[in-house]
Amino acid sequence: MYWFLESKPRTKTRENVYIMTMVSRKPRQILGHVVSRDKSAQTIQKMVDTAPEAGQYCTDGYAGYLDVVFPGNHIFNIYNKRDTFTVEGVNADLRHYIPTLARRSRCFPRKLENLQAVLTVFVRAYNRFGIHKDRYCSNHPGSSAPCWSC
Repeated sequence: MYWFLESKPRTKTRENVYIMTMVSRKPRQILGHVVSRDKSAQTIQKMVDTAPEAGQYCTDGYAGYLDVVFPGNHIFNIYNKRDTFTVEGVNADLRHYIPTLARRSRCFPRKLENLQAVLTVFVRAYNRFGIHKDRYCSNHPGSSAPCWSC
């Protein structure tokens, strides 16, 4: 996901900062996130190195993932979203719950540090919710209450 700081630059797509996330499907949590001015393989590698190890890593067709060393099996899917739908959903949650990521024309963070701080607070709350949701769903397997796609 990309965004901009300070003011809209005059580049082709007008982005000047990238928000990258690593997501676990079960429980649905954000295991790693980076806010950076570039989306190089070195930046992605730092995020992968600091996150807990997983057996499987699914990525989309961005070529920068090819230069990253994943500790587990890497699935590089360039044709569909079958393996990356969870991270797309989390990106939608980020845009929904963090006002500065919702509308480009109304508000945006002035500094990279502010955006990093907001994301850190959001990730902590989001992960706590994911743990509680998973615990509730496992304790109430046959209940008629909605279980948020458990």
